[in-house]
Amino acid sequence: MSCQMNILRKLVTNAKPKLFIRKLATLKTANEPTPMTVFDRKAKVIQKQRAAIAEDSSVYEYIKEEVGYRLSDRLFDIKRQFNLVVDLGCGYGHVSKHISIDNVKELIMCDICQEILNKAKNPEPEVKVSKIVVDEEKLPFENDSIDLIISCLNLHWVNNLPSTFLQIKNSLKNDGVFLGAMLAGDTLFELRSSLQLAGIERDGGIAPRISPFVRLRDVGALMQSAGFSMLTLDTDELIIRYPSMFELMWDLKGMGENNAVLQRPLRLNKNTMFSAAAIYEKLYGNKDEDSDTKGIPATFQVLYMIGWKPDPSQPKPLSRGSGQISIKDIGELDKIVKNLGKIET
Repeated sequence: MSCQMNILRKLVTNAKPKLFIRKLATLKTANEPTPMTVFDRKAKVIQKQRAAIAEDSSVYEYIKEEVGYRLSDRLFDIKRQFNLVVDLGCGYGHVSKHISIDNVKELIMCDICQEILNKAKNPEPEVKVSKIVVDEEKLPFENDSIDLIISCLNLHWVNNLPSTFLQIKNSLKNDGVFLGAMLAGDTLFELRSSLQLAGIERDGGIAPRISPFVRLRDVGALMQSAGFSMLTLDTDELIIRYPSMFELMWDLKGMGENNAVLQRPLRLNKNTMFSAAAIYEKLYGNKDEDSDTKGIPATFQVLYMIGWKPDPSQPKPLSRGSGQISIKDIGELDKIVKNLGKIET
């Protein structure tokens, strides 16, 4: 806590007027437990620190690297140069390293773990860069101060997601953009079901060994409730194959993505673990011995989000009843378009 406060105090003292940070008295690194507290945020920070100080930490970043590249590609589709951008939960710079001066003038890289920030890769030298420790549940930015906020694979560990979405929207300027990617839906469903079946068999019950993920259909409703407009949501699935369940769990630990549920069990029984590995192989492993695709699959379902803060300059939908073509005639759309062209000429 004291280390973070010293960093932020120094940053605020030396910051340029463009860097909008709230008063230090309003900042907290961890919120008090509430009925919405699902994850142990302190444990998650420790897990990230352990992963970051490992010498081979870069080996385990292949999923975040791929998603960061795909998210940056969506950024390039927005034909605008942003003055001030926040990379929230920047990790090792999975998105930031793709940013150029053509898109961003000034970048604030944020993460909850200082050790990760120390290893984060910067964008090209022309972009001004600042790095600060920030808790995603308590954003320190002033309202109407940021042009673009990016978030890559970190919001799935947030307890109060509606509050974080609202804080992001409030921090944006009018017509500002939120561009995010998060794990959701059926992520790691194979591992979850295997551990549950093994728990029933060996331990006589189910324990929360895999983080719950937000349902895809709920994210749009949460963003709309937060006040975002012109929402764009799409999903993608990454299926990675591993020799066995043990390699998958080892890689998750190396990513800093191991279990951080508040009511998680302290240990995984050895018999339960071996039983889960056998169930995983039996249910999801490749049964074709002649196939080149061996091992077990692990599904990572990624939800990409684009939301805009409302502004009068944004396009508005037409009023209800103003349409000239009925949805029931969609099969004859080509004929209708040709007829409209004849009428206009």
